[in-house]
Amino acid sequence: MSQVSSGSLLIVGKVIRPHGKRGLLRIASYAGPEASFLDAGSVFLRPVSGEIHEVRVTSVNAHKNTFLMRLKDLRSKDEAEAYKGADILINKDTLVREEDECFWYELLGLKVYLDTGDYLGRVSHIISARSNDVYVVREGEKEIFIPATHEVVKEIDLENEKMVISAMEGLLDLNEV
Repeated sequence: MSQVSSGSLLIVGKVIRPHGKRGLLRIASYAGPEASFLDAGSVFLRPVSGEIHEVRVTSVNAHKNTFLMRLKDLRSKDEAEAYKGADILINKDTLVREEDECFWYELLGLKVYLDTGDYLGRVSHIISARSNDVYVVREGEKEIFIPATHEVVKEIDLENEKMVISAMEGLLDLNEV
């Protein structure tokens, strides 16, 4: 494995199980399209045993609601079986950022404020949905679901760990239970 600190690695998926007899891995992606893995070139697999291995990605293809990943030198179902349940990580330095794009790991923990200045809580996790992501903002036991749209999210300031939203009419009322 090349020299890389675990702090510079980001979990981008999980190996579900082997696929077929020739060493393919069926994976769940947390990173979006297959290009995320191909752009990285190499990924790091952290099996249940915990020992991280760097491996070269040779192909990734969409398959139903998952992806099929081929790794260099992984040629049989038996070899692939060793990675069942493994986390898939990439080096943060290999991420390709579009203009005005933020990665999930950067949003987690941001302080969220209304455009009036009222504090709502921190982004605790993100739900991937078809039309747009949903930020789950938590303060104590209270959770607020914020759609990740330009109409609602007005500012993301990573340097100051802050997000400002505009509460569309009824948005905060929907979160009251």
